Amino acid sequence: MPEQKYDLSVGDVARRSGLAVSAIHFYERKGLIFADRTGGNQRRYGRDVLRRLALIRAAQEVGLPLSEVAEALSALPQKRTPTPEDWRHIATRWAEKLDQRIRILQGLRHDLDGCIGCGCLSLQRCQLVNPADRLGEEGTGAVTLAR
Repeated sequence: MPEQKYDLSVGDVARRSGLAVSAIHFYERKGLIFADRTGGNQRRYGRDVLRRLALIRAAQEVGLPLSEVAEALSALPQKRTPTPEDWRHIATRWAEKLDQRIRILQGLRHDLDGCIGCGCLSLQRCQLVNPADRLGEEGTGAVTLAR
């Protein structure tokens, strides 16, 4: 495989990706994308960064946290454009997570309809206000403050 050519400035990447320069720098600090430096300490990005940024934006659009994006990108070789097989692997893993998230959101939507209908927002039984009801057995109110 030919060596990755680093010839895009941060401005080039911003224009082509539609992201702010500050967002590109943020993703670089998080280790999601990589740049080389010129002798004058200017960042130069490979073209692979455009696909990585597209993946990051798509993941954020569907509500995946950056930690999951970082995990997926860490499995890819650095400094090379990901292959269709790389993307299929990531998409398969994310599809399972998204399906799980959809089920949770549908359950919350159902509960939200119930809460709106009754208006109680009961701290004892409401899964929106009190998920998993960890303190329900200790009584109602601010039981953690009374200790």
